[in-house]
Amino acid sequence: MEPATPPSDCALCPRLKSFRDQNAGAQPRWFNAPVPSFGDINARLAIVGLAPGLQGANKTGRPFTGDYAGDLLYSTLAKFHLSQGLYAGHADDGLKLNDALITNAVRCVPPQNKPIGAEITQCLPFLKAQLHTMPRLQVIIALGRIAHESVVRAFDLKRSAFKFAHGAEHILTPPARAGE
Repeated sequence: MEPATPPSDCALCPRLKSFRDQNAGAQPRWFNAPVPSFGDINARLAIVGLAPGLQGANKTGRPFTGDYAGDLLYSTLAKFHLSQGLYAGHADDGLKLNDALITNAVRCVPPQNKPIGAEITQCLPFLKAQLHTMPRLQVIIALGRIAHESVVRAFDLKRSAFKFAHGAEHILTPPARAGE
């Protein structure tokens, strides 16, 4: 199985690599690399987003950090005691997650926040590895259609059997693996 995090110089998606390189030229102090997951690998909850935001996670190196989506997500996690410390919009703010992990379906910032199908597919092995290495995982919250479809694909299930809808709930049962 693939590692759960792509290398910092990942070039699997030429368009995303080129966009990262352009951003690094314009903003050399920003993270400008595939954004790793944030949280506890032993968590029961995984939250899967679409991709890093240009001036959020691409800048800070932590999912949902430094943009409005992060403001909403991290305040919600605090409300439900799934975090400790104060979210301050940067990766070294000391925030910790409790029993939760945040990741993205696509690990690199895409132009106009719109990855193309081939990029989603290239990043799928990293999402799959991340989810399958979480020994206590019980709940996955997918934020949006691409995240939802990527999670279904990460479990080798048919998207048509798990239709996307806002607020929908599905029970995912991974197919049996050889030797199990």
